[in-house]
This record gives sequence, C-alpha cells and structure tokens, in this order.
Amino acid sequence: MVDSEVLSGQLHANGIKVSHENAKLDHNIVVVNTCGFIDKAKEESVNTILEQVELKNQGKLDKVYVTGCLSERYRNDLQHEIPGVDAWFGTMELPLILKQFNADHKKELIGERLLSTPKHYAYLKISEGCNRTCSFCAIPLMRGNHVSKSIDEIVTEAKHLVKMGVKEIMLIAQELTYYGLDIYKKRALADLLKHLSDVDGLHWIRLHYAYPSKFPLDILDVMRERSNICNYLDMPLQHISDNMLTAMKRQMNKQEIYDLIHAVRDKVPGICLRSTLIAGFPGETRKDVDELKTFLQEVRLDRVGIFTYSHEENTSAYDLKDNVSAKEKQKRAQEIMEVQQEISFEKNQELVGRTFKVLVDKKEAGRYLARTEFDSVEVDNEVIISGKKNLPIGDFVHVKITKAYDYDLEAELVELS
Repeated sequence: MVDSEVLSGQLHANGIKVSHENAKLDHNIVVVNTCGFIDKAKEESVNTILEQVELKNQGKLDKVYVTGCLSERYRNDLQHEIPGVDAWFGTMELPLILKQFNADHKKELIGERLLSTPKHYAYLKISEGCNRTCSFCAIPLMRGNHVSKSIDEIVTEAKHLVKMGVKEIMLIAQELTYYGLDIYKKRALADLLKHLSDVDGLHWIRLHYAYPSKFPLDILDVMRERSNICNYLDMPLQHISDNMLTAMKRQMNKQEIYDLIHAVRDKVPGICLRSTLIAGFPGETRKDVDELKTFLQEVRLDRVGIFTYSHEENTSAYDLKDNVSAKEKQKRAQEIMEVQQEISFEKNQELVGRTFKVLVDKKEAGRYLARTEFDSVEVDNEVIISGKKNLPIGDFVHVKITKAYDYDLEAELVELS
C-alpha cells in the first residue's frame, strides 16, 4: 500500500492523473502492485493481473504494468505465462516505472504521497528489506537486505503526513526492531520514536512487526514516557515449541519468549500485545500444537492472527517435506484460534463500564466505528458507537464500553465537562 501511494505521489507530481483502485473506471492504464509472500497472496495477485489483461484484450485499457514482490520473484516465468502485460518491474524499480510515463523520479518528494487510507491515519515505512534467515520466509528474496531510512527523512515524512491531516501513523518495516543498525551501527528505534513523538499534531504512533529476537527494550521506556506512543506492540512470534522455533530459524527459544513477554509487560503495564503464529509447519506434531495452545492460555496475548504454512521455493524450509495436509493445517489454525477467541472475549468483557478515548474511523450502516489505542486498523477490535449524534470522521471522542463480543465492543458517547 505504501509503495503504491509513493508511486501515485510521483505520478501526480509529474502531472499525471492517478487514483488508487479507481471506482469511476475512466482510466486507460493500470499498474498492478503485487504481493508474493504466501500462496493466497500470490493467487490474488495473479487473478488481478489476469482480470486487467482481459480488460485490455477487450479494448477497455491501453496498458497493463505489473510491479511489486510477485513480479520481483517470478518475473521470468510470468512474462511467458501472461504475455498481455506490457512491462514487469521489481520492488526497487520505481524510476523505471516512471520512465514508462516519461515522468521524472522526483527525489525531493520525501513523504509526499497520495494516501489510499482515510486521511486521519497512514502507514509509515521506516526501512526496507530484512537480514533475517527465517526458514519459511521469502521476503529477503523479494526485498533484499535491511536498509534503514534516516531519522531526519522519516521525521520529514511524518510532518508531511500531519500537514495532510494524519493523526495516527503506524510504523511498518519487514523488521522494525533492526532499525538503525546499518546506518547508525546501533538499534535506533528508541531514538526515532523520541523524534517522531515530538512532531506537533501527531496524536498516535503505533508499532508493527517488531521482531522478538534481541528485542531493544529501550523502546518500551520511550513508550511509557510519551503519551502519543500507543501502548501497543505487534510482535510476530510464529510458534512457541522449541522444535518449531529451531526449524523456523527464529533465533529464540521458548523460555526466552516467555521472559520477553514478562519483561515487556513489566516495563509497560497494560500494554496490548499482538502476535502472529504459523500452523502446519513441516514436522509440526500434535504435541507442538498443544504446546502453542497452552502458551496462549498462560500468557493471554491480547490479539492473535494465524497463518497456515505456505511452502515457498528458495527458502530453507522448502527442503523440508511439507507433510501436514492443507486440511489439517486449517484444522490446527482453527483450533488455536478458538483458544484465542475465548481469551479475547474474556478480555473484552473486562472493559465493560470503562471509558476510553477512541479515534472515529468511519460510518457504516448508520453506526460509527472507532478504535482505542489498543487496536490497529482492520486487524483488531472495533468500537461500535451507538447514538444519533453526528461525529466527524477522524476525530477523537470519549466513550463508555457498554457491551463486549469476541472481537468487537459496543459503546456510548461520553460528554466531557
């Protein structure tokens, strides 16, 4: 999404009319930005390309270009299989895409991009690529080694976003906690957070994709000290069984993960911890699955997402036998999520009667949908606000929680004196 927004901003600055997923259908050129991470994402990307090529064959489009991870990883194969695409570009070839439009790559446009999100929040990418060698992951193949943006560049981008009306930024990277090691020779995420926290008008800063191994605990000190850094941490753990962690090359063991979670909660009491897990990795046993369920029951993470294992070429796990069937992977994922669903329901029940500051995201079916600082966009809880009062989208309001479900909350507006 961020890459698409940057491309759109460059095209716009070159005087080219551009929009994200244009609903008016009055465009003549399409750029499909693809994902190549797991099977479902690859399938969606290929289907989208085929749909656009078919429109071109029908005379409804002049050109179809493809960029992004799928193109980076499978360009040679795809050129033969889908000849209707006019040109293919990798993940780092923005200037080459612009050349197709006789457009200049304007390097001075730091942070100036066309947002495809509502204007009150945006994602902010702080680095590109990853130096980790997790056995299941193809991201380094598509994105290369870790390259950090400078603190000055990121702060400049954040200031641009605030001028556009953004109140919340979600920091993203292939690996957030490695930030700075390449350019500052130290983990510098804590320093970056201090500078971002000082940006006037930036109300919420949220951390996504924080790798747990060698986790820099100093970022939690900044989180605790600065009121505009959300007490929220997305930390992908992937598994808890030592067998699986070793096979996945996660550079941590079970006890270290337990210790890290305790340390995080000690430093920031009340922090919301989100994680992602993988079900059905090669060699995963019933014992491993049970261990993961016990872990969830013991540590009671606030938010959990789960992927079924995808067997990816050129990863080290590809040499392992993918010996868990697709049906069994799905069954295990569901089983694990049922444990988490109960935890989520119980945690939400504890919020009934409490008052929270929330950010109003949208109005849907006559109801306003908002989020607390403990909830990120699309992946976490929504707060459904009842009542007929008009609420401006993108404003902060205070609400009292009146009802709780597995993953959502109902609330009523609270008038502050």
